[in-house]
Amino acid sequence: MTGIFPGANPPIEWSEKGKNIKWKTGIPGKGHASPVIWQDKVFLVSATKIGQKVKSAELKATEKELPAWRRLMGKKVTHTLRFMVFAIDRKTGDVLWQRTAVETVPHEGIFKDGSWASASPVTDGEYLLAYFGSSGLYCYDLQGNLQWEKDFGQMDIMFDFGEGSSPVLYDDIVIVNWDHEGQSFIVALDKRTGTEKWRTGKDETTTWSTPIVASVDGTLQVITSGNKRTRGYDLQTGKQIWEAGGLYLNTIPTPIFDNGTVFVASGYQKQVIQAIRVIGARGDITGTDAIRWHQQEDAPYTPSLLLYGDTLYGLKVNKGILSCYDPMTGERYYGPQRLPGIKGVFASPVGAGGRVYLIGRNGTSLVIKRGKTFEVLTQNSLDDNFDASPAIAESELYLRGHKYLYCIRRIDRP
Repeated sequence: MTGIFPGANPPIEWSEKGKNIKWKTGIPGKGHASPVIWQDKVFLVSATKIGQKVKSAELKATEKELPAWRRLMGKKVTHTLRFMVFAIDRKTGDVLWQRTAVETVPHEGIFKDGSWASASPVTDGEYLLAYFGSSGLYCYDLQGNLQWEKDFGQMDIMFDFGEGSSPVLYDDIVIVNWDHEGQSFIVALDKRTGTEKWRTGKDETTTWSTPIVASVDGTLQVITSGNKRTRGYDLQTGKQIWEAGGLYLNTIPTPIFDNGTVFVASGYQKQVIQAIRVIGARGDITGTDAIRWHQQEDAPYTPSLLLYGDTLYGLKVNKGILSCYDPMTGERYYGPQRLPGIKGVFASPVGAGGRVYLIGRNGTSLVIKRGKTFEVLTQNSLDDNFDASPAIAESELYLRGHKYLYCIRRIDRP
């Protein structure tokens, strides 16, 4: 829940020329979803175009019906898409199996920098959940056998910017957050059958934020951030426990929870970072002393915050500009600090081995030392573009690019 990988120690140097590249595997189609790792397998999802170009009559709106600014910012639907799930061998990078979840014509377009497969899969070692929003939720075993599927209907996403909230799996419960321009809700499903346990309606507009599960006051809560409210729900019943306003439009970053405090952010038209003390919280806590601190600058738009010990890291919008804070007070230790070589960032920063990994869209990445001063340890480059957040397991770093999945591991050469 904090973006760190305890006990892991991945390399700090890599290059396309083979330095510490254990393997790289070409992945068909496109997807900004992060890879997920379980034992000897890596799972990821993608969407590929198939067949002939579809007729505009099949779509929600033709291109000429859209305002000019939306034609510039978005991608319209042009083809039937094949939504795919992959299992990759961690040792070799070979594809162990691939499955087609569904083939369908999406009902809406996506943001020009987005993808139709942006929700990350999740597994507990027994089940694998692959989620494609309006195109369905699919549950597999780890051998690729479909167990069940669930259709929630069609989202009405603001500006046709696409979908991206990932599911959460906790014990035997799957949580899906469904925020859009219609009736928003949060729903809990039985992981074995897909049967709904509860569904709670929300007064919320389009968000892309993934929920988290946290223990608060001895109760497991599902915590969501949103444009109108950050909210806490009882995991077992779906009953809302508390809420707090303060964020703004297009909330994307996943909440971070630690020591009774939730850290949330939104960075579209107004940049906001909040630290909310939720111990004992009941009802509407907006404007109370439960808001430990609140700032309106240098907040991330797409990447999530990173909480690493006594340091909280946040990128500015989607730019390669980083700030570091005291998580308890909001005091800024350094920043806004421009990151050398990085032109933009959609991937969330991650931490391991006392280091912070920052993956740029242009293939340039930085590894910095965790701490209250800015210190670059290495700058690395790969011949790919990156929007997915990294995954780390033990001594390996996994980077999902537009073309390849990379496994980065220290390789000692003579």
